[in-house]
Amino acid sequence: MPDDPGSGEPWGDGLIARRVNEATAAEQAVAALEVRSGGPQTATPLAYDGALRSRLDALRELVGLSRTRLDSRTLSEAGRVLDEAAARRRLSGQHTVVAIAGATGSGKSQLFNALAGVTISETGVRRPTTAAPIACSWSDGAASLIDRLGIPGRLRRRPVQSADAEAQLRGLVLVDLPDHDSAAVQHREQVDRVLALVDAVIWVVDPEKYADAMLHERYLRPMAGHAEVMFVVLNQVDRLPGEAAEMVLDDLRRLLDEDGVALGEYGEPGATVLALSALTGDGVGELRELLGQFVGERGAAARRIAADVDAAGWRLRSVYATERRTGLSEEARDDFADRLADAVGATAAGDAAERAWLRNANRACGTPWLRLWRWYEDRRDPPTGRMPVRSQADEEATARQRVEQAVRTVSERASAGLPAPWAQAVREAAVRGAQGLPEALDELTARAGEPQGRPPRPGWWPAAVLAQASMTLLQILGGLWLVGQIAGVMSPNLGVPVLLMVAGIIGGPLVEWSCRLAARGPARRYGQDAERRLREAAAGCGRARVLDPVAAELLRYREVREQYGRVMGAEALVR
Repeated sequence: MPDDPGSGEPWGDGLIARRVNEATAAEQAVAALEVRSGGPQTATPLAYDGALRSRLDALRELVGLSRTRLDSRTLSEAGRVLDEAAARRRLSGQHTVVAIAGATGSGKSQLFNALAGVTISETGVRRPTTAAPIACSWSDGAASLIDRLGIPGRLRRRPVQSADAEAQLRGLVLVDLPDHDSAAVQHREQVDRVLALVDAVIWVVDPEKYADAMLHERYLRPMAGHAEVMFVVLNQVDRLPGEAAEMVLDDLRRLLDEDGVALGEYGEPGATVLALSALTGDGVGELRELLGQFVGERGAAARRIAADVDAAGWRLRSVYATERRTGLSEEARDDFADRLADAVGATAAGDAAERAWLRNANRACGTPWLRLWRWYEDRRDPPTGRMPVRSQADEEATARQRVEQAVRTVSERASAGLPAPWAQAVREAAVRGAQGLPEALDELTARAGEPQGRPPRPGWWPAAVLAQASMTLLQILGGLWLVGQIAGVMSPNLGVPVLLMVAGIIGGPLVEWSCRLAARGPARRYGQDAERRLREAAAGCGRARVLDPVAAELLRYREVREQYGRVMGAEALVR
């Protein structure tokens, strides 16, 4: 291309860079255009509608909430979309940037010139012909948009055509790209860079390469969600005889459908597909008219950003969306509390408290002779043949294993169904909380276990003690009476002392048996209360150290999932 400033070819006015044609009519048209334009115009910034603003805000919030859980590579595309949306919003909303892309020999530069009405982009048999993007603007105020594309002033043009033709495409900035299948790597890199920045794209294909795998796999298929800002033009139909053009066009539509590209037919939104010949001009007028309507709507930039948000959202689906209900169920919470209670021996502590209450009742209400006999038996024959008592170290090791198993189980239940990053975050929160948990439970067991001192006594206890003392006194009184009669101190009368002794002997065990029956209920309640206190203490410790951090991670995931639903515009994704 004659892009070199030192090539000797004149340029109209530097920055706008209108190429001066040798034809007098072209010179007059340039002069007329300069008069009409009246100098630089202030461009009105682009305005997004409420729905798109809400989606962008949700995406920004989503990225912010996810930075500590997802790596920067995962969030890079979403960040790029936010940056590009902010950059595009600051620029002109009265202009639409449309790129013409195509393979080598597809005739895209020829179509570019046909739309401009003057030869701007060089065409020929040498490949690649277009070495750098060339921009052509139909109205002033687009300089900042072209700056964003990185196109220098020497590669910026203005069309030379009638006022009516210019008015039809007012606001259009047309960019001719290098060949996307160029052998030069830098050409392909420029194509990819500019395609990420333009508002719309015209894909130019020819009858020979319209089914090229590179075009469909690298560009059309990944950009299927951008169908509303795409034109697919079958060029060089003048080379096809008879009905061959319609057959190739139908096959092109079939391939686009397989790529997932929605077609704008029957009033449905989607890509515009048409056939033309840039060489003969057949169909170029229809494309110009469609472009005029497209640019006049002033909605391409917002639709492009919306499609970019959709694409970024679908790439993130695997790290946010899930088909399963997530969270900690009450059953999982209760099971965790039961496992911790088992680890601290809450049931055994309750049983021990119940036995302690019963022993206290037996000591207070039992016959003195039976208590004395039991004491003597214990002193004479120490307990033997019992099960060996486990060492304290073994008990602590077992309790620690139970605590670790409880934490592992609850973390697995809480992370079930979550996307991998959030499941990992939940497990890590549980592991962090479990550090020091066994020691904390040991301390709680010492504080919340059986209270110091004797168990509390019910109201009937003094009466039972008095009754047992009375039975003992009857036995002693009857015995002394009999001794007195044997010694001759008292008059003989066996009936009364014997009756007193029998009453005391029978009444003592009877009182003891009655106290045992009456003590079962209070003892059971006392043991249950001790077990409950220990269970509540263990559950509270586990909740503060493990369940609350896990719940915080789950809440964070629900927040990002709600934001993801707003980004995708699908409330069904948020349960």
